[in-house]
Amino acid sequence: MRETKRRDVMPAQADVDRAGAGDLFNLAVDVGPVPVQVGACLILDTGPRFDLKRARRLIAERVGTVPRLRQRLVPAPPGCGRPLWIDDPAFDIDHHLHAMACPPPGDDDALLDLAAAVIGLPLAPAKSLWSVTLVTGLAGHRLGMIACFHHVLADGLGGLAVLGCLVDGTPTPVSRAFPFPAPSLRRIAADAWTARLRMLARLPQAGRAIKRAATELGAPRRVARCSLNEPVGAEQHIATVAARLDDVRRFAHAHGGTVNDAMLAVITGAVRTLLHGRGENIPDLVVSVPVSARGTATTARLGNQIGVMPVRLPTEGDLGQRLERIATITRVRKSATSAASADLLANAGRLLARLHLVGRLFEHQRLIHTVVTNLRGPDEPLSFGGAGVLTIIPISLARGNVTVAFSVLSYAGTLVITIVADAGRTPDLPVLTGALREELTVMRRTGPGVDRDQGPGASVA
Repeated sequence: MRETKRRDVMPAQADVDRAGAGDLFNLAVDVGPVPVQVGACLILDTGPRFDLKRARRLIAERVGTVPRLRQRLVPAPPGCGRPLWIDDPAFDIDHHLHAMACPPPGDDDALLDLAAAVIGLPLAPAKSLWSVTLVTGLAGHRLGMIACFHHVLADGLGGLAVLGCLVDGTPTPVSRAFPFPAPSLRRIAADAWTARLRMLARLPQAGRAIKRAATELGAPRRVARCSLNEPVGAEQHIATVAARLDDVRRFAHAHGGTVNDAMLAVITGAVRTLLHGRGENIPDLVVSVPVSARGTATTARLGNQIGVMPVRLPTEGDLGQRLERIATITRVRKSATSAASADLLANAGRLLARLHLVGRLFEHQRLIHTVVTNLRGPDEPLSFGGAGVLTIIPISLARGNVTVAFSVLSYAGTLVITIVADAGRTPDLPVLTGALREELTVMRRTGPGVDRDQGPGASVA
C-alpha cells in the first residue's frame, strides 16, 4: 500500500460530538439476552500465501482513518445533555481485533455459526463499540472476516461506510491528533443549552412532525398470532441464499415493483411455506422495514437516523401476484415516509426504559412478525490485502419475540439474503431456507427478458 505523509491537524477547540436521538433509542432498548449489535461476515479468497500478520497490521492502520473507531461513549456531566463521543486515551487495537480458527469442518455453515456467536457477544461498554475477528481454517484457502458494531456506533449504512475504509483502495485522509482532549465542561454546558433553545424554537412544528411519524408507523393493529412471535434466546443460527441482482431486478420491474418489493415478495412466500409446515396460516405478514433518513453514510457522520415502516403484506397468490400487490402497498407507504418516526421512537424507547418496560414490551409485542433490512452494497468487487472479497453476508440478530429476521445486501451483482433465527424456536430453518431458494428459482425461470430500468438510479436499499 502506498505510503503518504500525513500531517496531524489540531482544531482550535474540541467539538461536542453527542449521541443522536436514534442512538439513544438503541441504548434504551439494549436489554435482554441479545445485544443491539449488527455486523457482516466477509469471505476472502486469500490463497495459501496470505499473510495474516500483515492483515492485522492493515486493519490497525486503517482503523485510524475512522475517528469513531477510537472513541467511546460517555455520559455528559449532570444537566449537560446527551452522552458524548470522546477519544479513548486507553484505546488498544488488541481489544478489538481478534483471530480464531473456524470449528470443523471449516465450511460456510461453521463460519456462520461462529459469526452468530461473535456478533451475539456483548461488546464492552467502557471501550470502543466494535470488533473485527479474522477466521482461519476455512476450506479452499479462504479467510473469514467478522465485523461487529453496536448499533449506537453505526446503523446499516454506517457499517458499510466503515467496512469501506477497512478494505483496499481507501484514500488516505488528513489525520488529527490522537487522543484529542475532551471538550471543556463549559463548552459542553453551552452546547446543551444551545440545543435546548433550538428545540424550543422547533416546538411550533412539533405537531406536524408527530403527525408525519404517526403516518410512517401506521395505525397500530395487532398481528395474527403465530409461532413467529415467541421470546428469543442468545443462541441463533444463520443461513444464506443468493441470487443474481439482474434476475431479481428484471422480474421486479416487469411486475411494477422494485428490487426491495421483490425481496419482500419472496420472503413472504417462504414464510408462508414455513408456517404451512407448522400447520399455521395467517392472512398477511407484517414486516418492519427500517427506513433511513439519508441515502448514504460516511464515516464522518455515523450514528443512527433510522425510522420504521411496518408493512402488512399479502401471503396468498403466486409470486408475481404478490409482488404486484406489495409494490402497490409500498408505493403508497413510501410516499409518506422519510424516517420521521426516528425521534418519536427514540423518545418512546427512553421513556419505556426508565419505567423498566422495554424488555417486557419487546418479548410480548404483537405489532410485527418479522424484520427485513435491505441495503445497497458496493457495485464493484472489493479486495483486502490483495485478496478478493468473494461475498459480504449482512447479519442482524433476531431480538425480542421476533424469532426470524432477514437482511438483504447487494454486492457486485449478487443479492445475499441472510436469515437469522432463534435456534430453539426455529428447528425447521432448513425448510425456510429451501422455500426461499424455491421462490428465487421461480423468479429466475419465469423472469422476462425485458428490464424497464437498469440505470444508476435503481436502488436496493
